[in-house]
Amino acid sequence: MLETVTLSHTAALARLGHALSDDTRARVLLALREAPALPSELADTLGVSRQKLSNHLACLRGCGLVTADREGRTARYHLSDPLLGEALGDLMRLTLVVDPECCTGEECRCL
Repeated sequence: MLETVTLSHTAALARLGHALSDDTRARVLLALREAPALPSELADTLGVSRQKLSNHLACLRGCGLVTADREGRTARYHLSDPLLGEALGDLMRLTLVVDPECCTGEECRCL
């Protein structure tokens, strides 16, 4: 009956929750939902230092949410699974239930 209430399931949900608990990590995931990116591109887009971004990418890799493909001396990051992008879309739609004012106007692309 409670087949999903296992230590492995709850640990995986806790890792996802940890990743989403930080604004910068959540922004990285949403950016990677749109397209893979180099760390320098992400840092510039998100307005954070490259060192700070590197720490967040390490956390997201450790949580199993992002992976990287080497490109010479750097790496291009992407979501580890397409289902994660879909789940982030579902979570964005859920935010509208929790806070209908969080996204308004034509510039809103969370759906």
